[in-house]
Amino acid sequence: MGQLSGYRYREIIRILKRFGFVFYRQAAGSHEIWYNPLTNKYTTIPNHSGDMPEGTLKAILKQAAIDVDEFIKLK
Repeated sequence: MGQLSGYRYREIIRILKRFGFVFYRQAAGSHEIWYNPLTNKYTTIPNHSGDMPEGTLKAILKQAAIDVDEFIKLK
């Protein structure tokens, strides 16, 4: 297990809000688009039960231009 394992949807959203992200709109299926007006970045987040796969969370952070270490600090 890596450093990005064990995060659930609600915890990810809580941390992204601290970075300035707000809900933008519902996307296809159970996916949501979140937007940060300060950085003008968008990220797509799947709203699924259970832990988020590490690769998916890494892709979310890459879209959001958030460093993994900064994300972990706000846990």
